[in-house]
Amino acid sequence: MPNPLADELQQARQARRADVVPPSARGGTFDLDAAYAVECELSQRRQAEGRTVVGRKVGYANKAVWRALKLETLVWADMYIDTVRHAPGNETTLSISPLVAPKIEPEIVCRLRDALPPGLTEPAAVLERVEWIALGFEIIDCVYQDWTFQPTDFVAFYGLHAALIVGAPMAVDAASAGALAEALAAFKVQLLRNGEPAEQGGGRNSLRSPALCVAELATAISRRAGAKPLVAGDLISSGTLTESRLIAPGDAWTAAVDGLELPDLTLRVEL
Repeated sequence: MPNPLADELQQARQARRADVVPPSARGGTFDLDAAYAVECELSQRRQAEGRTVVGRKVGYANKAVWRALKLETLVWADMYIDTVRHAPGNETTLSISPLVAPKIEPEIVCRLRDALPPGLTEPAAVLERVEWIALGFEIIDCVYQDWTFQPTDFVAFYGLHAALIVGAPMAVDAASAGALAEALAAFKVQLLRNGEPAEQGGGRNSLRSPALCVAELATAISRRAGAKPLVAGDLISSGTLTESRLIAPGDAWTAAVDGLELPDLTLRVEL
């Protein structure tokens, strides 16, 4: 039978509503098992429409908030062939007309060369299984009023995933994995709006390193019954590097990295 909550969230997104009461605030129990069941059904509906799953996006990649939010690990949701786009020349535009209240997050995106087993603890061992990394923009969106929600609500509503913009890839191989592992833990990123600094962050904001975040994702997935493991070809958006910011038509957002050989990435926002 169709899941009523999946129906409600899907319809709210289509209607561009921003007044949905988070499931966690409705009384009763709405746990991660229930949330992933909703996300899974929404994903299956998209796949039935021909929208292939191409990877996963990560949420709550910050151990500092886990205890307060009663999380044991990060959370995730699917990304799709029609929500992921590559930016030629590291500059592109995005129409936000279908979205409700979108925000932007700079992230490190990786593409797996090999299946990623659970339990890895060394960043270099993770990177040896990665084909390339790139700078990206995760565009998130929300139907909950005032962007107020709990992790379970986040998962249920597509993981807030609306789009992923992927910049120019940098190839990774076994010879470069060690040096890259060190760089990913230390690099800095600046997020600019219309040329003016808006946020600052770096690799440590993603579980101390995007490589460690990818490893944690593989382990967390392995502990959830029925979850599809990470396999060769998967794209992973490994958690925001700065605070997220609301975006609006006319904005030009640029992410500039110091400490990694990745070019600046610019997104121009349109209606």
